[in-house]
Amino acid sequence: MRSVPDRYDWTPRRDPQDPLAELRQVWERLRQRLPSSGSGGPRISPWPILAIALVLYLASGIYIVNPDQVGVVLRFGKVARETGPGPHYHLPWPIESVLRPSVTAIRKEEFGFRTISQGPPARFRAVNDEALMLTGDENIIKLDFIVQFRVRPDTSGPTDYLFNVRDPDTGLRASAEAAMREVIGRTPIESALTDGKDKVQQDMRELLQAILDRYGAGIEIVAVQLQDVGPPDQVSDAFKDVISAQQDRERMVNEARGYANDVVPKARGQAAQLLNEADGYRQATVRDATGAAQRFIALHEAYTKSKDVTRRRLYLETMEAVLPKVNKILLDDASAQRVVPYLPLGRAQRGETLE
Repeated sequence: MRSVPDRYDWTPRRDPQDPLAELRQVWERLRQRLPSSGSGGPRISPWPILAIALVLYLASGIYIVNPDQVGVVLRFGKVARETGPGPHYHLPWPIESVLRPSVTAIRKEEFGFRTISQGPPARFRAVNDEALMLTGDENIIKLDFIVQFRVRPDTSGPTDYLFNVRDPDTGLRASAEAAMREVIGRTPIESALTDGKDKVQQDMRELLQAILDRYGAGIEIVAVQLQDVGPPDQVSDAFKDVISAQQDRERMVNEARGYANDVVPKARGQAAQLLNEADGYRQATVRDATGAAQRFIALHEAYTKSKDVTRRRLYLETMEAVLPKVNKILLDDASAQRVVPYLPLGRAQRGETLE
């Protein structure tokens, strides 16, 4: 049996004529270190061990990409290809390696506050350095907001996210804060506090997405949500008083407008009614006067033609108009002599009119 020395010189001896000389030396030393099956017996062959090690080494290149991921294969640190969900194979390390960023997970960044505990009840910590901003009319506003984003799921999105920006999350935070300050910087404080919140969110999302696309960050902005918008804590009470006064003013203006909308149409209607009645009265009076004048002219013409007939006709017409209204009994001369006169003194004492 060949003796095995206690120490081995592992310094490779290179033969310029034989490129495999170093590999042969390592193999020989490994074979010498393997124990024999017995005194004078054959040594254990290292080939099966090397075969198993080679199989395991080659199998290390098998990888699985989850449905929410994209595989980015690197060859000596350079992007070689992208792979979709499912099992795949890449050359073992150190030739190739794989990164698997998620492209469907929605992540978020908080600005102006930090969530300490989800609760319930939830607890937050204010970060005033991020929340205090200057509005377009040179007022200070305290604004908390959330940016929701994900890795852009197109062909180059994962690669851009991994390699174009050194720290994508930090770059996103810096870009989002700058974009929000720019949007608030051109928005009046009253609009930011009331009906302009939706416009602030939309403008902020578009501006932030444009900045990230310019950087090639491979990030898609899903949503920008304003959480709490208000004045700084130092002037919160005074600001509430101002808002209350503005609301009272708006309420009074609305009440005045409502009263005006109720009274003015009625007054206009009454004025129109009076005008219509006056116009009707004028037309009726003019027509009556015209008719009376025409009747007088016709009567005068008839009178000039036949005075006696016209005089008698006028008398009869007058009697026809007057007598139906008078409570009288007419008697001829013969009947009047046979009627006993009657004087109702009782009615006269009571003050009643005697006819």
